[in-house]
Amino acid sequence: MIPSVTPLLNSGLKIAEQPTLTWGLNLQEGDDRVRGQTDNLAAMRQAVYKIINTERYNYLIYSYAYGVELADLFGQPVSFVCPEIERRITEALLADSRIIGVSGFVFDLPRRGVVHVSFAVQTVFGELTAEKEVNY
Repeated sequence: MIPSVTPLLNSGLKIAEQPTLTWGLNLQEGDDRVRGQTDNLAAMRQAVYKIINTERYNYLIYSYAYGVELADLFGQPVSFVCPEIERRITEALLADSRIIGVSGFVFDLPRRGVVHVSFAVQTVFGELTAEKEVNY
């Protein structure tokens, strides 16, 4: 016999957004040590940093939806690499429901084989900027 839907499921449950409170990494000094807790825009800055610096599919601890795929761009022409970086970073960041949009990509070629990209990330807590260097 198939069970019928119980009244509990029809009782107007509300889905609440989880808080962004998380352990804070000391990203300014580059040592990645945990220093207290962080919330809201600072937590989003940390989430963006972690997403764009985690290679997708390389770590069992993360789901396959987490991180960005940049390693396979090595050896490709720069005319392919720049639009692909923009697409892949945007796709990786928009997987987080707190990120509304990614825009304003600026590409720079500081030295041979390296693309430096900076961009703006619009979140539910405000806007922040991020940057990444990619070897191609």
